Amino acid sequence: MDGLNELISSLLPYTEWPMFILLIGGGLFLVFYSRFAPYRYFGHALAVVSGKYDDKNAKGDVTSFQALSAAVAATVGLGNISGVAIAIHDGGPGVVFWIWMTALLGMGIKFYSGSLAIMFRATDAEGHLQGGPMFYITKGMGKWAKPMAVFFSICGMIGFLGVFTANQFTEAFMGVVQPHETIFATSEYNWKLGIGFFLAIITSIVIFGGLTKIAKVASAIVPFMVGVYLLAVIFVMASNAGDVWPALKMILVEAWNFDTMVTGGFWGLVIIGVRRAMFSNEAGLGSAPMYHGQSKNDEPTKEGLVAMLGPFIDTIMVCTFTAVVIILSGAYLEEGSGITMTMTAFEKTLYGMGDVLLMIIVTAFALSTLFTYSYYGVKSLSFLTTPKIGKWYNVFFVVMVVFAAVASLQLVKNLIDLSYALMVIPNMIAVLYLSPKVNAASKKYFKKLKEGGA
Repeated sequence: MDGLNELISSLLPYTEWPMFILLIGGGLFLVFYSRFAPYRYFGHALAVVSGKYDDKNAKGDVTSFQALSAAVAATVGLGNISGVAIAIHDGGPGVVFWIWMTALLGMGIKFYSGSLAIMFRATDAEGHLQGGPMFYITKGMGKWAKPMAVFFSICGMIGFLGVFTANQFTEAFMGVVQPHETIFATSEYNWKLGIGFFLAIITSIVIFGGLTKIAKVASAIVPFMVGVYLLAVIFVMASNAGDVWPALKMILVEAWNFDTMVTGGFWGLVIIGVRRAMFSNEAGLGSAPMYHGQSKNDEPTKEGLVAMLGPFIDTIMVCTFTAVVIILSGAYLEEGSGITMTMTAFEKTLYGMGDVLLMIIVTAFALSTLFTYSYYGVKSLSFLTTPKIGKWYNVFFVVMVVFAAVASLQLVKNLIDLSYALMVIPNMIAVLYLSPKVNAASKKYFKKLKEGGA
């Protein structure tokens, strides 16, 4: 594992510039090119999600709300709870500002990629509608771009493994329950292995049921788990109301700290923010369009507006609340990264019971993320082979859940960071290349909306 980690760590720096230019540069271009449409039509996007504009005759397997729930289930999870803690541990409180900036640009990116997911759909060998980067690359850009779609799918088979979630859930369970002391005396390694097998069995029950089952489970769990988590965080913030503004002020001041101790200085601070924001909301990654491509919706712009709500819910809201609790509690000044830091913050601020409550929330987050991520990997392998062979990805996925439970956080984090950075390259090139088609479609849609016909 150490050898593998060293290899991945040596490759990561080479991905920083392409990822930064495509995500930040490309995101800025799309925001201005759309004339701020994602932000101007935010209220309309909420109305679409509520089902007000649903078309019962539209093709697809799930509703826009279910697609958003499934996509948010994959993004609102341990990326928000422990990913933010890792970011603050690696870069200090100021990194949160760069997470915000990337998320705002991410809303623009998701508007375009969500629209393309509907615009360029295909039917697989089993007659199911499919959408996502591999389809808008091949159908939108042409056959010459197929190597990009293949590259995306290969990286996706690694990037969409549930390794980070399985690893952080195991850490949380070991930290709160301490089973080797309270339940059964055996080595920590054996307990971690046991937790890995438990997660693998639970995940198998749902993921072998397919998309409809995943969407139903996700749309049931996600609103509830986000609600409980936000209530807990709001209670902490209300109890420490006088410290909330200083915490936010610290984020803003430290964001421009050129003397920061982060590796790579100010540039390192920004890179950490961009990486963790992408890990949190997956804007530019190309994962969410795979769900949105199967929405019962024939209107690309409508689905683009639904998709762009993801980064807002996931990063602007959930990540900010997590960051404020970590800063309020002073947990970021102590040893420990990832879920351990967030556990400490909750324990300190919720009368010693916060870590137990967070453990319950983390369980729901972890399971919903594992259920949804497997689907992305199945689609990646299905594109490279056939839907029949693609389903075998779930076996690989389940085996890697067990591996992740005993792996180090550093190895898991680096593996995902490298895969994500490589997936951004073909996806963002395609989104930027096809953006004029999205603008043309949205111009027609917004005109129809003004005339009351949407």
